[in-house]
Amino acid sequence: MQAELINPFLTSSIQVIEMLANVRPTVGQLQLKQVQYTERCVWLKINIHGQVERDILFGFPERMAMNMVSAMLGGYTVTGLDDMCRSAVAELGNMICGNASTMMNHRGIDVDITPPRLMDDGAPEWGKRAVSIPLDVGRIGHFDIHIIG
Repeated sequence: MQAELINPFLTSSIQVIEMLANVRPTVGQLQLKQVQYTERCVWLKINIHGQVERDILFGFPERMAMNMVSAMLGGYTVTGLDDMCRSAVAELGNMICGNASTMMNHRGIDVDITPPRLMDDGAPEWGKRAVSIPLDVGRIGHFDIHIIG
């Protein structure tokens, strides 16, 4: 996969998380692997379409998702994965993908994104090969972005 498609997600993830949570995430080693469903994770899917067609999957471990939403809310303690928490996680993915697609558009790659969708264990994406981008958000936790296609 070309750097012109991966780099916008790296840059956008760092910028959005730094803005929302006041923590600068670090990027781990990118890997090519099969995406596997894991329980106790909030799975989010956003499609990129246009000149480039990709499925973007976010895998947020439940504790990390709650910690991230707490940070997004200025430190308000989130103790459960309720609808508000899931909506905030979906908005985080939406902001990352929206910013990444804007960066691609500025580089002459005409793309748009779909609204985020929460996924379950029956999704057809499981088992597909993806470039996986691990992000460590310090005390908040870690999560992965998977780019399929």
